[in-house]
Amino acid sequence: MIRFTGKAAKALLFSTVTALMLSASAMAAEGDLAVGAGVTTGSSLRLRAEASTSSSIITMLNKDVTLAVLDTSTSGWYKVSYAGNTGFVSADYLTLDDDNVFETYGRITGDAVNVRTAASTEADALGTVAKDTILTVNGLLDGWYDVTCESGTRGYIRSDFVDLVSSNVSANGSSVVSFAQQYLGVRYVYGGASPKGFDCSGFTMYVMKQFGYSLPHTATGQWKSGLGTKVSFAEMMPGDLVFFCDPSRSLGKACSHAGIYVGNGQFIHASSSKNGVIYSDLTSGYYNRYFVGAIRLA
Repeated sequence: MIRFTGKAAKALLFSTVTALMLSASAMAAEGDLAVGAGVTTGSSLRLRAEASTSSSIITMLNKDVTLAVLDTSTSGWYKVSYAGNTGFVSADYLTLDDDNVFETYGRITGDAVNVRTAASTEADALGTVAKDTILTVNGLLDGWYDVTCESGTRGYIRSDFVDLVSSNVSANGSSVVSFAQQYLGVRYVYGGASPKGFDCSGFTMYVMKQFGYSLPHTATGQWKSGLGTKVSFAEMMPGDLVFFCDPSRSLGKACSHAGIYVGNGQFIHASSSKNGVIYSDLTSGYYNRYFVGAIRLA
């Protein structure tokens, strides 16, 4: 038997531990890769925390939604991921896409994610895409999504860096955000709906008007307009309108405030006479407490 002592033993121990850590890291990453895709066949499909009908419901899924399938080893259930949620759905209400060729949309979940020429970390990088970028997902190959970026670039991104989202998402969402951001710092003016000054609904009305949408000049009116699609907190994408109701300010109306979601838990809005147009956090505090919902127009 060969024995290692002193520096040699420490070096061996370090290399062994490092190898085990890298191996564990690789295994964890592989566990997050999609092994397939499936389409929901029933409305109001329950996404559950565990593979059991008695398990808690994470969210409800609509019909004809494409989900990332992460595991198929549990009898009668598929582990899936969609719009930031991971859980289990009954195999009775999900049809697997056997050829892994489909078309839906995805949101980038990492920072400066590489788009590569092939489904491998060894392949050349065509460029990078920023977090919360929306792109088209064309299919799946060996745990990598075949994607088309806004620029028209087509390549591959590891599936654990892409969150599949609703197919009614449009790339216009990022354009809405870019347009809205140029008004950061503009003063708040009650009744204002121009770059000279905005109130909350005047700001959302003005921004969306540039993209062909005619909204009323009240937060409640916009919420009840019937335009677009109402989406849950988990499904929100950049460019979605977000609404709030503080009972002390709403005078009994459905909403007291409105803004535009920009991604990463933030939204842009005409806040107050003190702050004007600013970013605020949706994930905690005042705006989280009084959040009503979101609408996707673009």
